[in-house]
Amino acid sequence: MMTGVALKTAAARLAHSFDQTIFHAIYSRALVYNACWEDPAVDRQALLVTSDDTLLVITSAGCNVLDYALLAPRRVHAVDANPRQTALLELKLAAIRRLTYHDFFAVFGRGHHPQFRDLYCDLLRSDLSPFAQQYWDRNWEWFSQRDSRDTFYFFGLAGMVARAFRGYLRLRPKLREALETLLAAQSLEGQRVIYREQVAPLLWGRHVNWVLSRQIVMSMLGVPRTQRKEVERQHVDGIPGFVRQAVDYVACELLLEKNYFWQLYFRGHYARGCCPEYLTEQGFLALKRGLAERIVPHTTTVTRFLRGTRERVSRYVLLDHMDWMSSHYPEALAEEWDAILDRAAPRARVLFRSAHARPHYLAGVSVRQEGRTRPLLEVLRFYPEWARELSERDRVHTYGGFHIADLKEAA
Repeated sequence: MMTGVALKTAAARLAHSFDQTIFHAIYSRALVYNACWEDPAVDRQALLVTSDDTLLVITSAGCNVLDYALLAPRRVHAVDANPRQTALLELKLAAIRRLTYHDFFAVFGRGHHPQFRDLYCDLLRSDLSPFAQQYWDRNWEWFSQRDSRDTFYFFGLAGMVARAFRGYLRLRPKLREALETLLAAQSLEGQRVIYREQVAPLLWGRHVNWVLSRQIVMSMLGVPRTQRKEVERQHVDGIPGFVRQAVDYVACELLLEKNYFWQLYFRGHYARGCCPEYLTEQGFLALKRGLAERIVPHTTTVTRFLRGTRERVSRYVLLDHMDWMSSHYPEALAEEWDAILDRAAPRARVLFRSAHARPHYLAGVSVRQEGRTRPLLEVLRFYPEWARELSERDRVHTYGGFHIADLKEAA
């Protein structure tokens, strides 16, 4: 007969397996991210990109790939294992090549263009790969709903969560009005007062806490169970407490009027004066005049890409995927670092984000360098103070840790 401890352990394993099955089923069948939630302004300061640099960037929604291309590096390899994320980047690149700025901003700034089907069929489709063609043949309507308020940014998994939040606000008109006032505040002091007196008392309650505690919601936002559990270990109030801490900081320390991340999530569209660099007219024209051609999309894993290229990569932007690899594919994580070291240019730099302020799992990774097996941490030089300083300026502020590391040359 199983003991109580054994029963709890078995139940935890079953729940873990069930949650992972749901996460992988969701991730393997859907567009997860319709916009990037990593602040490229922070990344720019850490990457220090020059014209000699070759970047490897996990694609996500492609926003930051385009932002880094505006720095005019030699090449940007956009790598993602989810072909739907690649399809979104391909659509953006085709639109940069074929559309006017007015139409481009309507599609990806407003997220709605009433003639998108014609633009897609006549100008964009022929530039796409077969998979991307099939994907957008099925989903072009996301950009041209009858109601212009139903924008592209309310589709995909993360968009569905934003759509649900919009529906919740319809039931809470006072909260919606308070948030509108908050987002329009033109001073940080005024913003703090509005948030503390009008928004926070209405926003944080048992209904929101319950929703944020559901793994299905986290999975739709691209957060697997392992990452959620790590956050829960670091915060007494779990995910709801972590999210509230992040929102408190953003609302009280960073001016929201120009914070296009949170403005987009609430409104479902960007504004001309509050949008990513690639959506500004200047950024669009720079990409159109040639910088976009330096971007090469790849649907594959980081390891497979690196093993199949002869190029040396000097800048890596790995987002937060190592968090879930560390728990479920530790051997694959070690293989990825082997591949990074094998193709790294001299003085290569790696940026990554994590639920961990100090990612303990890196201590268990060993790598091959110059024919020797060494602990990974021996070949990385971190800059914790610099990373912490940059993280304080991060307009998203939803990660526990932001990390900058240089690869040391073999001794």
